[in-house]
Amino acid sequence: MMHDREKSDAAIVAAKLANKAEANFAEAAESVEPRAETKRNAREQSTHRALDRVRVSQALQRVRQAARQKKKDKFTALHHHINIDLLRVAFLALKRNAAPGVDDLTWRTYAQDLDQNLTDLAARVQRGAYRALPSRRTYIPKADSRQRPLAVAALEDKIVQKATAAVLNSVYEEDFLGFSYGFRPGRGQHDCLDALMVGITTKRVNFILDADIRSFFDEVSQSWLIRFVEHRIGDPRIIRLIQKWLKAGVLEDGVVTVSDKGTGQGSVISPLLANVYLHYVIDLWADRWRRREAKGDMIIVRYADDIVVGFEHETDARRFWDEMEKRLQEFALSLNPDKTRLIAFGRHVADRRARKGLGKPETFNFLGFTFICGRSRKGKFQVKRKSRRDRMRTKLKEIKEALRRRMHQSIPEQGKWLRQVVIGYFAYHAVPTNLSALGAFRHHVARLWLRTLRRRSQKDKFAWQRMEKLADDWLPQPKTLHPWPNVRFAVRHSR
Repeated sequence: MMHDREKSDAAIVAAKLANKAEANFAEAAESVEPRAETKRNAREQSTHRALDRVRVSQALQRVRQAARQKKKDKFTALHHHINIDLLRVAFLALKRNAAPGVDDLTWRTYAQDLDQNLTDLAARVQRGAYRALPSRRTYIPKADSRQRPLAVAALEDKIVQKATAAVLNSVYEEDFLGFSYGFRPGRGQHDCLDALMVGITTKRVNFILDADIRSFFDEVSQSWLIRFVEHRIGDPRIIRLIQKWLKAGVLEDGVVTVSDKGTGQGSVISPLLANVYLHYVIDLWADRWRRREAKGDMIIVRYADDIVVGFEHETDARRFWDEMEKRLQEFALSLNPDKTRLIAFGRHVADRRARKGLGKPETFNFLGFTFICGRSRKGKFQVKRKSRRDRMRTKLKEIKEALRRRMHQSIPEQGKWLRQVVIGYFAYHAVPTNLSALGAFRHHVARLWLRTLRRRSQKDKFAWQRMEKLADDWLPQPKTLHPWPNVRFAVRHSR
């Protein structure tokens, strides 16, 4: 079981305040259970975990079927699904090497007495004695050199949040609309990119509204969020769990800050809550606007708080933009004026500009790619995607700094590491029409590697010809790994 750890007075006080409704429940005694180490026990444990997954899957499937059949009903009995089976599945789905929260508890430490720990946690959750701890504030660099604040939750908070998100997803996956792609099971960034590409090429799209919500995860109104959740979730115990996490606060420099807005970007439950919020604020409204207000074709894709809307008519685009700003203001949100813009983009725009000798239409960025109105080898209109230059520069800068730390490693060690880096970059960026950017990335990686090897000695005359051979030995050649958007989209969406 967990060892007692020292926590700051501020963190303890905040945890008590956030959970004062359950303050009268006593904590269960936490005993230590030895780990099972024999091969027989290991096999039994593996079978037990497989059975856990089966039971959890069956239970959540029943919830999903009920959500599909009863679109307007509230779910008043969901809390009992957060049992030891689901908590175990949630724990095993967490990242092994994730940073610890204020409890300083790691995944591997918790796993040493997993059965006892989960039994105790499940009992506390079911009787209402579970308490949420403040999240630890940390920062990661953004592509524009600014810092993105993240909230790192305590390990048990991650487990319960993961389990709760699984239960809620069973309900909301039947409610969320098709053009919402961010942080949803079975959907990813490339599905969103495919949908956008297919929409632009198959619909009469002449204008693109590239919209970005300002500081979305920090500005979400918690009161509105709870009201939105209560549209479908009528179980007060689930609502109390969400309120605990929202009110637990954030620990930074020894001070706990509790706010009435924000969802704690970086927490396990935050993406789902964000999707619920935007489902009611944007998705339902935009879908209704498209059916009732738009005079021409209109396409929508949303990945978290990044939204791209395509229009046939500029008047539709400007009306939608104005009304979306008003809609967001009603729910404590606003558009980022520096990142939101309306541009002429599409097949007919490219043809008109070409006839007038005005050059290509403007480009826009979405999910790490720059979208360009181009031409195929046969001269036909083609939307092209290129890796964003600023994101590539940021990645190359990271590689440069990492190579300096690895300067005195052997060439095979450096080569193995660089191969994994390049493979990882290609896995996301190797889409059709992007081969030139992949080749440029590989070339720059090789140049950085050469510079690092030359710095190992002032007398080192490492030649580029030798570097080219090393690059061929260790760095994969660029090639397209993803299918054309219409091909994958047709498989996912047979309609």
